[in-house]
Amino acid sequence: MITDDIQFNVLPGRKGDIGEIRLNRPKALNALSLDMCVALREQLLQWQQDATIKAVIIAGEGGRAFCAGGDVRALYQNRTHIAEIIDFFRQEYRMNKTIFHFTKPYISLLDGITMGGGAGVSIHGSHRVASEFFSFAMPETAIGFFPDIGAGYFLNQCPGKMGYYLGLTGVTIKISDAVALGLVNHFVERAKQPALVRALCEADFLGDPMKHVSAIIAQHHFEISATDLMPHAAHIECCFTASNVQAIIKNFQSLGNDWSKEIVALLSKRSPSSLAVTFQYLQRAATLNFDEVMQMNFNLAQAFMQRHDFFEGVRAVLMDKDQAPQWEPKSIEHLQEQEIERYFENAGPL
Repeated sequence: MITDDIQFNVLPGRKGDIGEIRLNRPKALNALSLDMCVALREQLLQWQQDATIKAVIIAGEGGRAFCAGGDVRALYQNRTHIAEIIDFFRQEYRMNKTIFHFTKPYISLLDGITMGGGAGVSIHGSHRVASEFFSFAMPETAIGFFPDIGAGYFLNQCPGKMGYYLGLTGVTIKISDAVALGLVNHFVERAKQPALVRALCEADFLGDPMKHVSAIIAQHHFEISATDLMPHAAHIECCFTASNVQAIIKNFQSLGNDWSKEIVALLSKRSPSSLAVTFQYLQRAATLNFDEVMQMNFNLAQAFMQRHDFFEGVRAVLMDKDQAPQWEPKSIEHLQEQEIERYFENAGPL
């Protein structure tokens, strides 16, 4: 698969070269297209077997974003061709699986906005390095979808109920919170990232390549400690330890402070179906391995494409930008348990 939207280079190195992936759609915040997903997976499979490639680095062009996610605008414009949309998710999720199972060091340089599908091409790799301009979100419930790309796997690895908080609210966090939650391994300033790449090229990776790469990155790492989110950890743990979304909202309402009121207001704007499905998705994913989570993602994605809220959410948030989606149903109270269960029905192997 050949496309100018993603570029592959080989950086000469000592006792092995480094494969470089550059997401090259800066005007679209490096959003992923079907062709990009296919090309990335094919290249990784080739580099996996190439003994001259000792590691892979992925970065985004433009400075504003590493990757803002999948190109949902294109999916919306193609909404009358559901089979083609399903193929996008199939190819994206297969790519995510290839990254997760890649046995060589896979180093993501996260400089700028990293959302949704951008997490799928980074967090599943072995090393995540973010700059001071990094921001992270899984904002899918705002567009009538769910945090896919295997997020059920890594959100469950966040401490306490932080993964539930990120997945249901879709809030944006910065580098300090991402490090504290384990979503990012290291903080390396933008200006110092080229030096890091040179150091990786010049290293021989003797012994354990993963540990050697970690040691090199640590030499460029800058310590940070202050976070915006962690002071709320106890309240998040308490509120999200509930049996359903309605109970979560009531827990936040009972706190009665300005921060909790903001969370209630935020959740009230999200798709009720997305919230209910995401909550169950995170619960179920906690006991599954990565490939099983990805199969569940594929089942859920197909279910969402057959329903109203995803295309309505994309219309309201990204296309018409009226920020007034008309969800069906309009409230969480009108959701039927059996309807939520239907989202999880097997829709065919990934």
